[in-house]
Amino acid sequence: MKELDEKKSKKGISHLFQYRILYLMILPGIIYFLIFKYMPMGGLIIAFQNYQPFLGILGSPWVGFEHFIRLFTGDVFTMLLTNTLRLFSLQLFLFFPLPIILSLMLNEVRHAKFKKGIQTIIYIPYFMSWVIIVSISFVLLSLDGGLINELIAYFGGDKIPFLTSPEWMPRMYIGQVIWKELGWSTIIYLAAITNVDTQLYEAADMDGAGRLRKMWHVTLPAIRGTIITLLILRIGDVLNLGFEHVHLLLNSMNRQVAEIFDTYIYTAGLQNGQLSFSTAVGMFKGVVGLIMVWGANKIANKLGEEGVY
Repeated sequence: MKELDEKKSKKGISHLFQYRILYLMILPGIIYFLIFKYMPMGGLIIAFQNYQPFLGILGSPWVGFEHFIRLFTGDVFTMLLTNTLRLFSLQLFLFFPLPIILSLMLNEVRHAKFKKGIQTIIYIPYFMSWVIIVSISFVLLSLDGGLINELIAYFGGDKIPFLTSPEWMPRMYIGQVIWKELGWSTIIYLAAITNVDTQLYEAADMDGAGRLRKMWHVTLPAIRGTIITLLILRIGDVLNLGFEHVHLLLNSMNRQVAEIFDTYIYTAGLQNGQLSFSTAVGMFKGVVGLIMVWGANKIANKLGEEGVY
């Protein structure tokens, strides 16, 4: 047994040395997750305390599940859950299929320079911050002097309060998500498409299949595993829509439809000083995300797909 363990140890060391460059490349990512994702998990203990900064974690009194009970029994919980699920549904059902469709269309473009030009144009918004994206939207959609409203008024219509209307807030949100992330989201799908066996396309040509049939019967089945993996990861973010984007769209006029868990944690924790309560809300988000990923992966495995793990 000792000899076997020594062989395994030597084999592991030689493997690390052989691929040392690759491991060095992923080292910054590992350090990032250790510092900003795993180490802060120790602070989750304050969700069960009435945390006071001057007393510290060890000195703050325990309150058990008091903060969770407050969250689930409060009127704000229904509003937060409804708003978060509404925006997530827009992402899942409207945004998620679009990169797949766009990738299939780009794959059919035969002119290399034209294809690269389109990719460059649709990738650019991803490198803009949400501040810039929302600011451009404000300039275009502002009620006073906004280009869109000025055009509406010029043609005899009534100006629309895009920025303050609760009805328009979800539409603005998903429109900005599509504008910013659609192009960049095609990269993984295009990479998966390049690995499709060309002999499958040749066989489809011999059977007389056109482009649409080849996309449906060859390309889509070949990248199904990638689609399912990304879908599982997307489902895991059901309550994690991101703070910055929604916070920039949030105002007193649309708060009832725009306030989500991420923005509420910021308001309760940093602005109102309710650190323990906001930690409990964040912990609830994380647990729900974990359960959703686990459940979605289980379903994928039962359907014969590899899933995430």
